[in-house]
Amino acid sequence: MEECIFCKIIKEEIPSKTIYEDERVKVFLDINPNTNGDLLIIPKKHTENLFTIDNNTLNYILEIIKDKIYPILIKKLNATGLTISQNNGTGQEVKHFHIHITPRYEEDHLQFTSDKSILKNIDEIYNILTK
Repeated sequence: MEECIFCKIIKEEIPSKTIYEDERVKVFLDINPNTNGDLLIIPKKHTENLFTIDNNTLNYILEIIKDKIYPILIKKLNATGLTISQNNGTGQEVKHFHIHITPRYEEDHLQFTSDKSILKNIDEIYNILTK
């Protein structure tokens, strides 16, 4: 089976702009950024998504974002907020668990949009989820 692009980045077969790395994770600049300093954090051990990653690694990744990465973004890029996103299945372009770390700025005007016309009424969704 061919390795995924993130596994190749971990092995340095594909170059990346690495911001932080240790024995368990790698954090690098997203080549398709939404804001300045948009990053990806990936575990070095291949796992596909949220439902396959072990809890210890998941917790470690969140600690790295909180304790190492966000302080760097505040100090060096003057970020004023942070959006953390993670896709599974639909919307997941690379089938290797990763979290998007998007620094936010007062003037960034970043919007996450969808086709609101296909949404059901909130009461209908509530009834579906609770029955």
